[in-house]
Amino acid sequence: MQNTNLNSLLGIRGMKTIYCISGLGADEMAFSKLRVTGYELKVIPWLIPEQNETIQQYAARMRADIKEEFPILMGLSFGGMICTEIAKQVPVKKLIIISSIKSSEELPTWMKAVAKLRLHKILPLGSSKLTEPIQNMMLGASSKEERQIASHYRKKVDISYTNWAVHEAINWKNDQEHPGTIHIHGDSDRMFPIKNIKPTFTIPNGSHFMIMNKAADISRCINSILQQD
Repeated sequence: MQNTNLNSLLGIRGMKTIYCISGLGADEMAFSKLRVTGYELKVIPWLIPEQNETIQQYAARMRADIKEEFPILMGLSFGGMICTEIAKQVPVKKLIIISSIKSSEELPTWMKAVAKLRLHKILPLGSSKLTEPIQNMMLGASSKEERQIASHYRKKVDISYTNWAVHEAINWKNDQEHPGTIHIHGDSDRMFPIKNIKPTFTIPNGSHFMIMNKAADISRCINSILQQD
């Protein structure tokens, strides 16, 4: 049984909530290995983007599932960008981002180049036997289990959502770093290299996929943050 739904299914009362948004195309499985004491992890499911929808408009629709004032948000990868946009629209208690970026200044050079040359509009964004090894390398999915999880995400993701999300991510224009941001990042992340980033916590040997293979380390960081309340 997945950790993200366990507390809800058992009906445990009195637990606080962390609203989570996963990485591009991922689901609640992305947070399944985290162990956060005293909190229910509620994953907000991805929506299909509307025509010509901006990331700000999309974030406004995603926050409709947040039912409390001053929530704690936690975003993974592209989900961290969405959480940052939500935090610009409503006051939040804490904003935790994992394997993500806080502002467009932290976008890697290769993403900026792809955006400038509009290569994402020319090259196919779907997965194939040729591109999967490259995608796995960028993610840091090295074990058989990790590659299977990555493959699962790739097979289920909606291509229209992928096209929209990639465009919005590489063209993100955000210069407002939220003051309450706690940034957890791996020093071996190939997607968002740490040389461009100043994280709150650095996970040694942490790849972009570290929420699956470094979940214990990430959980310790999150619990230490929440114990400060």
